Amino acid sequence: MKSCLVVDDSKVIRKVARRILEELSFEVVEAVDGQDALDACKRSMPDVVLLDWNMPVMNGLDYLKALRSTDGGDGPVVVFCTTENDMSHISAAISAGADEYIMKPFDREIIESKFSQVGLI
Repeated sequence: MKSCLVVDDSKVIRKVARRILEELSFEVVEAVDGQDALDACKRSMPDVVLLDWNMPVMNGLDYLKALRSTDGGDGPVVVFCTTENDMSHISAAISAGADEYIMKPFDREIIESKFSQVGLI
């Protein structure tokens, strides 16, 4: 079973994402911010990270840069999931190592489509 780390400071978003991902047969681990997510990756590197941008402690972009410089951090597929939709944010995310980008709000169809595009399902 593939694993997905859901990183978002919103409990509601994490809960919705968990429900969708478990229906798609992913094992789900949750993190409340970038630092929490980095700690989780050091314990066990996921197959995919569903990542919010705006979070306290460590934001999504800083987490992504830290992840990609971590041993084994080049492995997970990273899908940004955020309300930030201007081209400068999207290009910054892709430059930092993101594989895909989804806008909030999302639904199962959107996640399924993006995960399929990056070869996860």
